[in-house]
Amino acid sequence: MKYNLVLIAALSAALSATSVSAKAPESPLSYEVTSLSGEKVDLSKYKGKVVMIVNVASRCGATPQYETLQQLHEMYGDKGLVILGFPCNQFGKQEPGTAAQIQEFCTSNYGVTFDMFSKIDVNGDNASPVYKHLTSEETNKDHAGDIRWNFEKFLIGKDGQVKARFRTGVQPNSDQVIAAIERELKK
Repeated sequence: MKYNLVLIAALSAALSATSVSAKAPESPLSYEVTSLSGEKVDLSKYKGKVVMIVNVASRCGATPQYETLQQLHEMYGDKGLVILGFPCNQFGKQEPGTAAQIQEFCTSNYGVTFDMFSKIDVNGDNASPVYKHLTSEETNKDHAGDIRWNFEKFLIGKDGQVKARFRTGVQPNSDQVIAAIERELKK
């Protein structure tokens, strides 16, 4: 009997350890991604900053948002805002280019200097773990749901948690977005 109780306790502890280790990371900044230039980047380096994560595309009606994203980067970068662009070709095949073509397009047309990453999927089975985290009911209850189109924006606070989500039609320099950024920067 004593042996069975010890065995049950050991199994219970093992199962608890397994479920804890299988638990989703606590922040969308808990992942490693690949930069547009092919380097590995640990997103945890952005913890303590206010981060805007955006799925971008070069051939979209919303592509001019690159300009206002760059303006935000220039206006608030020294105050702690970081813009992270993730190219995606899932919506209307509007990001067909290679990493080099995307970089050239963004630099020559919009002067983009904020951090850009390799092309990813944002929905479905092959979605990036970052986007699975951002859109999951389990990890992001208040802002969950599939990405509907290019240039959806997630604002991450200094604590690494999602504070706001803005759909494609909300311009990066809208009063709503600016207010959310400034609120988070003050924290």
